[in-house]
Amino acid sequence: MVGAEQQPPRGNEMKALRYGPWVVLLAIACLVHVQSAKPQEAGHVSDRARLIGAWHLEHIDSPESGGKPSDNPQPKGMLIYTRDGHMSVQLMYPKSPTNQSNQYVLDGYEASFGSYDVDEANHTLTHHVEGSNTRDLLVGKDLPRVYQFTADGKLIIRSARLDERWSVTWEHY
Repeated sequence: MVGAEQQPPRGNEMKALRYGPWVVLLAIACLVHVQSAKPQEAGHVSDRARLIGAWHLEHIDSPESGGKPSDNPQPKGMLIYTRDGHMSVQLMYPKSPTNQSNQYVLDGYEASFGSYDVDEANHTLTHHVEGSNTRDLLVGKDLPRVYQFTADGKLIIRSARLDERWSVTWEHY
């Protein structure tokens, strides 16, 4: 009708205007959730995806030069890998009369952060150190590591260097 006044929305029209955007938003959120869960449901989770998150230190194996197990006290530690390719690791050794110090550990504390790359075909990852409590010793260095996941989901990391015989076992928080 020409010249007729428009009537304000009523009843069902008002509900559609009020709840319509929320229904659309909820549908989009559900679709995104279902799409992001599909690779996990199919059992095709990449190693990179399994690395993501925070890990707590379970155990360090660091044999002495003759292969004899070390009796060094176990530190507490945390390792973090982010989706956008950043990492951080911190270890704190128990306080003792001879606080452990070496080229990587200063007064019982070891820490570094940076970025990382994963080579799933070779089960290696590389930490690209941007900062460390040891400063010039590690900053700017690439630290190649060999990794494996155990059947119970733990992460074991070893040096890729043959002259370094340590391994670190981490468990997801």
